[in-house]
Amino acid sequence: MKRYLNIFFVGFFLIFSSCDDNFDELNTDPNRAGADIFDPNLILPNILEGYANTTVGYSGSILFQSMWTQTLASTTTGGANYYSNGDKYVASGSINSYIQNVWNSDFANASRANQMEKLSSENPDLVNLQALGKMMKVLNLSFITDIYGDIPYSEALMAEEGITQPVYDKQEVLYPAMLQDLESALNAMDVSQRSPTNDPLYAGDISKWRKFGYSLMLKLAMRMVNSNPTEAQSYLAKALAGGIFASTADEAVLPMDADNFPNTNANSLRTVDDTYEVRWSKPLIDYLVANDDPRLGISAEVPPAGLAANFDPNSVGDSDPAIQIGLPNGYDTSGGATDISNHPDFPGPSGTGDDEAKIGNYSRPTGIYRERSAPIFILTYGEIQLLLADAAARGYTTPGSAAQHYSNGIVGVMLSMNSFGSATQLTEADALAFAAANPLDVSSTEASLEMINEQFWASTGLMGNFVETWNNWKRTGYPVLTPVNFSGNFSNGQIPLRQVYPSSESSNNPDNFNAAVSNMGGDTWTTKMWWAK
Repeated sequence: MKRYLNIFFVGFFLIFSSCDDNFDELNTDPNRAGADIFDPNLILPNILEGYANTTVGYSGSILFQSMWTQTLASTTTGGANYYSNGDKYVASGSINSYIQNVWNSDFANASRANQMEKLSSENPDLVNLQALGKMMKVLNLSFITDIYGDIPYSEALMAEEGITQPVYDKQEVLYPAMLQDLESALNAMDVSQRSPTNDPLYAGDISKWRKFGYSLMLKLAMRMVNSNPTEAQSYLAKALAGGIFASTADEAVLPMDADNFPNTNANSLRTVDDTYEVRWSKPLIDYLVANDDPRLGISAEVPPAGLAANFDPNSVGDSDPAIQIGLPNGYDTSGGATDISNHPDFPGPSGTGDDEAKIGNYSRPTGIYRERSAPIFILTYGEIQLLLADAAARGYTTPGSAAQHYSNGIVGVMLSMNSFGSATQLTEADALAFAAANPLDVSSTEASLEMINEQFWASTGLMGNFVETWNNWKRTGYPVLTPVNFSGNFSNGQIPLRQVYPSSESSNNPDNFNAAVSNMGGDTWTTKMWWAK
């Protein structure tokens, strides 16, 4: 990853610092460098890294969605009270900054993709890169709409054309438009044409990019099963006909560079307050324990005893599955009724005296999640197989039965964990054995859907893909979670269903903002998405 992004910055510097040699050519258009001057291939790694890191870390997911879905938990004491945003739905002093992070970052990233598409369109040899630009726009803007709801799409990224206050498109219009644009991009890709030359994800392999695009199409199609099942089935069929991920070798897992382009989930969890305060939730640990899941010993550890060790991101805890305990959501260490010591299953503190760690016996993420070089999971084979299991359970036409897709999904998500490194190696035999011992409940459609989507929840959470965990929970209602009703919460004791719009939108684009708020039924944390269950 470092190499690809360094190429981008060096290339950019050389292009725009060497004007003397080609003054006349560069001065032809003082406002824009064309594809004959600037190679748009150099933009792709920046887009991929930018997108990946908006899905994790302080962009919002580890503070909001990880805890809204009760994957993680926090007592929010000491220095990291910002975790109350998620765990208890209580606003911290920095909440407005967190609200706008995804909006600003992903629109900026979509703009980069738009520029890559435009520049590529000037060179007939770059048809594949042009198509990737359109695909990356869909990827980034779909991420934004799934978090906020209605957003600019049809008039987005058109400042050069004079549109600086774009209309917000309703999700029921936006989703078909995104799928049409994605289909157009995929139809334009041609394995016989020039491949991208600066591609940190698939090294220019257009056949793999096509599989990614059709897998993304499948994911977006499945968003619509509650609101537009006819369209959902239509695009599901197109995705299957086009060719989706066939194995974990196809999936989109972006390697990161610890020194220059780190995994921002890891950056967050290495912050000493976060190292102490962020724990796996009781619902997740209970789920893994109940199923004797082999990922438990890889993902969870009880820290060494004492406050100092609990604050130390380099300390190594005990990963024995038999001792893992998840932290209940909605508790603090303030000494009142919500103090964690009042929970009936409180295991007691670790350490003594000034070195006592009140939540020291609760399980935290292991060191693999604190490695800055840890990969970011954009879209995996296992996720796609679980979505196919969901589709099959609903009676949609898929290549196999719901039970077979479910088994494939389990094997896939377990093998994907190996991307974290040597400490996480699960063999295919381990995964197959677990899948065989935990077959899908096919006694009813609802029983199947519950089991499939509980697995989806656990798997995406363990891979740090918390926004997707939340989105799928909104779509299916599984797992069944008990909301936290903490004093002073901003969602009336309900699990948030969206992030509110950045406050800047009401002043920068007031008419279209107000229309969107009216169309959606309010700009609240509990306003329901068009596609949600």
